[in-house]
Amino acid sequence: MPLLTTPIFQILLSLIDGDGHGYALIQDIRERTHGEVSLTASTLYAAVRRLAESGWIEESATRPRAKDDDARRRYYRITAAGRTAARLEAERLERSTTMARERRLLAPLRPAAATKGRT
Repeated sequence: MPLLTTPIFQILLSLIDGDGHGYALIQDIRERTHGEVSLTASTLYAAVRRLAESGWIEESATRPRAKDDDARRRYYRITAAGRTAARLEAERLERSTTMARERRLLAPLRPAAATKGRT
């Protein structure tokens, strides 16, 4: 599997927990990454097109209640293939992070008990 670009990976992560429309994806990515990744509409929709062509996402037939919906929105959902691609990329990133820790580029992880209660 090829490496995923940051926008592609972030879009897949946004769809892991449920369907979403374009603007909601842009907002979710910006919030989750604390502004580190901020997609424009053109970047998002180019990536959505590639993801749909690859079979990693699909347009959802399910829509929210009419009062919570805008008829112009298109909703997307992740497919099983997209979930697999996202998982494989997360595993690749985890292996890279482990290697960086082994080379002391990153600090070792603290045990969970030592960080309990901290935010």
